[in-house]
Amino acid sequence: MDAPVTVRAARVEDVPAMARVLVRSWQETYRGLMPDRVLDDPGFVGARERFWTAALVDERYRANTVAVAERDGAVIGVAMAGPPETPGPASDLHLFVLYVLAEAHGTGAGAALLNAVIGTDRSASLWVADPNPRAQAFYRKNGFVPDGTVQVDDGVREIRMVRISRDQIS
Repeated sequence: MDAPVTVRAARVEDVPAMARVLVRSWQETYRGLMPDRVLDDPGFVGARERFWTAALVDERYRANTVAVAERDGAVIGVAMAGPPETPGPASDLHLFVLYVLAEAHGTGAGAALLNAVIGTDRSASLWVADPNPRAQAFYRKNGFVPDGTVQVDDGVREIRMVRISRDQIS
């Protein structure tokens, strides 16, 4: 039987593992959607380590929530949410990052991370690669719907998905 998944607040000592999870997740998810030179860049892990260090210690990210999922003491997923950079629909929170290693898909790690950083019923928005049917289905299962907005970021087409809290509907 697989060990249970635990989710907790990220710590600075998690940064190397968080960077490796993000890079490996991008390689698993975006191969064919984004250039190999980006995914295989030898400096990619180092750049992600700098990003996560800033996300955890820099004052400008203080309002964000950053969490990791672990199984058997190893980080298998990362998530970060916070105030949206630009106001829009479902503008309580923006999910900036949610990645779980492919080997841990179906373990509940993604849902636990999502709940840890945005809760179960708060309004939120996110951008998700398109096509990315697995991620889009996951977000739909968790109350998000596409709002029709599309952007291209680093050559990847993304759609915005939003979740409106019950409080905002009434």
